[in-house]
Amino acid sequence: MNADGLKALFEPFGAVGVKRMFGGHGVYAEELCFAIEAEGEVYLKVDAETEAAFLSAGSQPFVYNAAGKRMSMAYWRLPADAYDEADELRRWATLGLEAARRGAAKKARPVKKPRREATT
Repeated sequence: MNADGLKALFEPFGAVGVKRMFGGHGVYAEELCFAIEAEGEVYLKVDAETEAAFLSAGSQPFVYNAAGKRMSMAYWRLPADAYDEADELRRWATLGLEAARRGAAKKARPVKKPRREATT
């Protein structure tokens, strides 16, 4: 799927940006990557709060090979009915964007440094 096809797919959800990455595409909203496309398949960002919904829908995670090992990412396949039904596309894309927001919020939290003890 090319960039124009991805923009058309996500049109019911809203305007998205698309960037080439790793032989596929990243799909962005609010400057957050909430979906990826690889080999013609679309995957949405998933976290602990949304994984069960994707699993219940029969979705599977994006898996790739790295140095001979199978690795999975926190992106799961867009359920098939979302390709044809605008309401379903909006529902799943919203879950992906919400997971991306939560992930970004976790990264943005300042790390507390241990306090130094005073030397005398």
